[in-house]
Formats: sequence, C-alpha cells, structure tokens
Amino acid sequence: MEYNPNQDDLQSLLNILPAEVHEALKSLDRFEDLLEVVLDLGRKPAARLTDSEVILLEREVTLDDLETVLLQIGEFDADNRAGIERTLHRISAIRNRTGDVIGLTCRVGRAVFGTIDIVEDIVSSEKSVLLVGKPGVGKTTLLREAARVLADSRRVVIVDTSNEIGGDGDIPHPAVGLARRMQVARPDLQHEVMIEAVENHNPEVIVIDEIGRELEAIAARTIAERGVQLIGTAHGITLENLLLNPTLSDLVGGIESVTLSDEEARRRGTQKTILERRAPPTFDVLIEIQDRNTLAVHHDVMESVDTLLRGRPLSPEIRTRDPQGQIHITAAPVERPNVNGGRDRRRDGKSSLETGTSLGSSSEDGHKSPRKRRVLAYGIARNRLADAATYLRVRLEIVDSLDDAEALVTLKNYYRRRPRLITEAEQRGTPIYVLRANTSHQIEDFVADLYGLETPSQDPFEAALEEAQQAIERVRDGESPVDLSPQASHVRRRQHEMVREARLVSHSYGKGLQRHVRIYRE
Repeated sequence: MEYNPNQDDLQSLLNILPAEVHEALKSLDRFEDLLEVVLDLGRKPAARLTDSEVILLEREVTLDDLETVLLQIGEFDADNRAGIERTLHRISAIRNRTGDVIGLTCRVGRAVFGTIDIVEDIVSSEKSVLLVGKPGVGKTTLLREAARVLADSRRVVIVDTSNEIGGDGDIPHPAVGLARRMQVARPDLQHEVMIEAVENHNPEVIVIDEIGRELEAIAARTIAERGVQLIGTAHGITLENLLLNPTLSDLVGGIESVTLSDEEARRRGTQKTILERRAPPTFDVLIEIQDRNTLAVHHDVMESVDTLLRGRPLSPEIRTRDPQGQIHITAAPVERPNVNGGRDRRRDGKSSLETGTSLGSSSEDGHKSPRKRRVLAYGIARNRLADAATYLRVRLEIVDSLDDAEALVTLKNYYRRRPRLITEAEQRGTPIYVLRANTSHQIEDFVADLYGLETPSQDPFEAALEEAQQAIERVRDGESPVDLSPQASHVRRRQHEMVREARLVSHSYGKGLQRHVRIYRE
C-alpha cells in the first residue's frame, strides 16, 4: 500500500521545512518510518527514522533555514516547544546564551488509531494506569488513543502541557475524540491545572502527559484519592527506574528506610534496617512500553514494588502484537528448575500447609508426597521457609513450640550464642540444622536435606547475596579485607546495602566485567 503523508498531517510539517530538505525527504520515500527532522546550525540536516539516521543534504544548515521554519510555526512556550495549528507535530528549539534559536527538532506527531487494543481492557477498567518507556517509543500516541476511546462513554479531560496530546492551537485535534482539553500556560503550572481540572470540570478520567516534577506527583495522588481515574506517562523506562527516582517514586508508593526491633528482625529473619514501601501507590497498574508492539504489564503496582524491595525478580505480564495484528498475552514468571528437572507448576504463592494437601496424597507429577514434617524456625524467615516448601512441593508445618517440633533450624550467629532454646533442643536430642545465611537458597538446601531430596540449582542473585553474607561473617571474625566475585551493578548495590546494615565498610573496585565489592572493618 502506498503511504499517503496527508493521512496524519505530515504534509503540514513538510511544508514548513526548507525546500531542499523537503525534496530530500520526498526522495527518501520513507515517510511511514520518519520520527524527527533535526536542523542544527552549521551541521548537515538529518532525518531520524525508526531504525536509523539519514543525512538529508551535504550542505550545512544556515540561519536562513532556521528562520524559514520559525516564521511558519506558533510561539515557543516556556519549555521551548512550539507546534503547527491543528496538528500533532512538535517543534523543539535549542537556544544559545543570548536566546537565539540555533537548532530545531521537528518531531512527527501521528494519530495512530487502533493502538489501544493491546491494553484496552486495562484502561477501560477504571484503574489508574501509568505508562513508562524510553523517548519515542509511543507513550503519547497510546495516551491520545486512550483518551479518544474512553471519551466515548466517560467524561475525559486532558491536561495538555505542551499540546502534544491535542495538538497546537485552541481547537483540539480530532484524534482525541470527545475528550476535553485544558492547556497549560507554563510547565511549572501543570500541577495547578491538574487540580483545577478536577475542581471545575467534574471529570471521570484525567489524562496527563509527562509527570516529571514533585508537585505534579503530589497533585496526581490528590486526584486519585478523589476517585478520579488517572491515565498518565512519567519519565522512566521501568518500574525500578521510577522507584529509584526520588522525585517521582511517590507515584508507585515511594520507599523509606525502617529500623526494626531486635525481636521483629529475628522473627522476619532480616537485618534491622530494611527498605519498605512508604504508602499505597498512586497508580494501580504500570505498563512498561518496551517497543511499539511489546508491553510489560504490572497489574498490581503495590505487589510489584514490595517484590522489588525484597530483592526478588519481577514477573510482569508480557503483551505483544504480531505482524498480522493479533494480540498475544503471556504471563512471564521467573522460572527456576525444580528438583525433578522440570518446572515448578504451582505458583499460587501459598505454602503446602495452606493448600490443604492431605497426607499420602500424590503431587502433580504423580509422585507420592513425603509425609509432613514439623519444624521450629529460630531467626529464620518464616515466609522464605514456607516458600521453599512450596517450591519443593513438600508438606512442611512451621511450629511455635519445641514440644511440637521434629527439628529446629537456626542461623550460625544465633547458634554461637547458645540461647536457652537451642540448649534445650540439644538436651532433648532434637535435630538442629545450622545455616550460614538467611537466604532462599540456604533455606531450600535445608528443606531438601530434611526430606532427602536433590538440592536445587542456586539462583545467581541468591548466590551473590550468600557470598556477601559469608564475607561479612569472615570480616566480623577478624579477616579484612575480603573481595567478592565480580557482579552486575544492581547486585553490587544490594551487596553494599548488606554491608552497611552489618555496620561494616565496602567499596567497589575494578573496571567493566571485573568490577567487584571489597569489604573492610570500620
């Protein structure tokens, strides 16, 4: 099918360009792949396509070329963006010290109908949805289409700071359908217009592009607490990026450092200082746009944030659109091999005790389940112990009294202190299992040993944390310094946190693939 540049107002953008640039684009004949035209003073004009960047002319851009464009577009606002009346195109300026324009980025704005089908069930569910992704991946296009679809049945107000959603001029572009559009005089007033939209115009849905300031994040929370659905975008590529951004982390609940009592830390099996989510997230669902046809969906932002803070891998739902336009939805849990060499099929998050499996019943692969064992955990994370039992498909009951226990499991540092409970267990002849660290892998090894099962393969992340914990113990015993194995940045970050929680000192050494953590005494 021949591409018609008029179908998305592209001709309006081509008409404002210098004649030679216009002709070069026509000869290129790749209008459907065109993202931006870049005109920088003293450099050759370039076209940015979806898969490459092409030099359009061999001559350099002059002041006359820039002036040709400036005379045909609207006024630049406070964030140096302008547009073309009743189109979706955006022209952004680069200025010198005196305020003169010396560069232009002319971005193509397209109204692509039908793109919302991949997440239409989510945006129509009345849940607040946040879109993230790298620049140019299609966040605003998806946002515009969501506004159009929702406006057919609900009251939708768009807070359009840079006129990218509804186009330049006072009359919104037809691509937003029946949605109403409120323009923003200056970017720093966006949060005030957000609140004004709720107070004055009785919307059921607020659509907002580029939440990037703390006041806007606060305004978004205020709107959500008033029962208005929010559909927005934010600066970030993944949920983890957003969580680590101090300005915008409140959108997903924020994080804070919490100091636990000795008793609570022992009960949880963690260090005394931990990171926890500060508040319920503003947005219910977060969608990471990986490319125009691939999305990762976090249906429960609260649960995903808690999972990240516990150091566990995320498993978002993956949605893709194939070349024929068919939508494919696949859950993507992080698979780990089980002791039988296959894949663990039970992923409901419940312990064996909670599933109500009876004694002598058969497991899913047809093998008879081992009998239920009763274990007393002292200083071991009970939730990890229950997860290990579920993962290994054994029936394990975590008891609170030594009288009811067939075995006791504890940590090396607790065993060294010889508390009364451990002394009493030894006197009774109760088997005692001593773990070096309170990691999932160590606990899984214990459960496998308790039931005489083959030990599962160790997760690399857990192995790195276990290595860090063992190194901390060695430094406490007098060995210093201790070097850890080279790891990726996110693993080193967690190792540094463990060292700080242990009140020791650590630094990263080495370059590239040899970058590693070294631990010292204070």
